[in-house]
Amino acid sequence: MSWTQTTLIPIAVAAAAATAVAVVGALATDTGPWYQRLAKPSWQPPDWLFAPAWTIIFALIAASAVKSWWDVPAGGARQYVVLLFVLNGALNALWSVLFFALRRPDWALAEVSLLWLSIVALIYFIRDYSELGAWFLVPYLLWVSFASILNFAIVRLNPRS
Repeated sequence: MSWTQTTLIPIAVAAAAATAVAVVGALATDTGPWYQRLAKPSWQPPDWLFAPAWTIIFALIAASAVKSWWDVPAGGARQYVVLLFVLNGALNALWSVLFFALRRPDWALAEVSLLWLSIVALIYFIRDYSELGAWFLVPYLLWVSFASILNFAIVRLNPRS
C-alpha cells in the first residue's frame, strides 16, 4: 500500500464514521411540538447553536481518530482504540434516539454517563500514544459535560415528560 493510501484511508474512514454518527443523531432529533413544550432552563443555548457546535465536535472526533490511528501501534492497542471509537459513536447516536425519538430524557440522562465515560476512556487510552489526538477530544468532553447538566435540568423541570 502506498503512503497516500495509508494516509487517506484512515481519513476517509474517520470522516465517514463521524458523518454516519452525526446523520443518525440528526435523523433521531425532532425539535417539533413535543420538544418545544418541554420546560428548559433559562441558560440553555439557542437551538440554532447545537448544529454548528456538533459539526465542530464531530470534525475534532474524526481528527482524533485519524491522529490516533497514525500514532497508536498496529495490533492490539490500535484495535482497542477502534473499539473505543465505535462504542463512543454508538453511545453518541443512542443518546439522540433516547432523548428525541423515544422522548425519554430520563433514559438519555442515564445513558449520557456512559457516553461521558467512553470519552474519558478514549482520552485516557490515547494520551500515551497521541497527546494531540487526546486533546482533540477535550472539547467533546466539555460539550457532553454541559449537555449532561442541561439534560439533568430538563428532566428536573419535566418530571412527567
